[in-house]
Amino acid sequence: MTTVLIVVAHPDDAEIAMGMRMLAYAQSGARVRVHCLTTGSPGPNGEDVRRQECLAAGERLGVADYSFSTIPDSRFTDHRGDINSELFSVFRRDRPDIVYTHFPNDQHLDHIATAQEVTAVALREAANLSYFRSPYSVGLEPNEIFMGTRELLKAKEAALGCFSSQQQLDMASFAQLAEVAHRQHVHHRVVERFPSHVAVAELFTIARRIEITAAAGR
Repeated sequence: MTTVLIVVAHPDDAEIAMGMRMLAYAQSGARVRVHCLTTGSPGPNGEDVRRQECLAAGERLGVADYSFSTIPDSRFTDHRGDINSELFSVFRRDRPDIVYTHFPNDQHLDHIATAQEVTAVALREAANLSYFRSPYSVGLEPNEIFMGTRELLKAKEAALGCFSSQQQLDMASFAQLAEVAHRQHVHHRVVERFPSHVAVAELFTIARRIEITAAAGR
């Protein structure tokens, strides 16, 4: 069984960037874990609102395996040692085959710190590492494009609808972007050859991919 580990700074980062890919992995039988380095700020009565939203979104994407650290939101640059220690524990527990995280060039300082620390650990603890495009990524040129179906997009929209506390973000627009994301990077003659049921995309760039032959050794 393939183990996929997605490490993000905040609840909603994974679902926005790769909700369709998460569901496709789950449907294929892969074990998918999402690790959030923070649960964000608590609600007015101390409740962990964003954690609960994250878990609800995961139900719609077939992913129940979430874990959380308690790094202070928007203070990642002050807690690099804690993040590194947390990540080594997560990686050694899960032994992932493939890791996804933020693209290192980003406008959000928490995303930058997450990408840098995940990269440092993943290159020691996992074979394969990819970066996803998030709304704050800068200059990502995808060399891995996941093409999904309308059904996968509907599930992603339902998952994003769980994050009602994030009123500053237009969650519907993220789903709409999936319909045009690939067209800047894939020539229309290639797009024309896609199967009719494939029309939406999520973008990634591969940091490292290792392929091991299935042939028996001599």
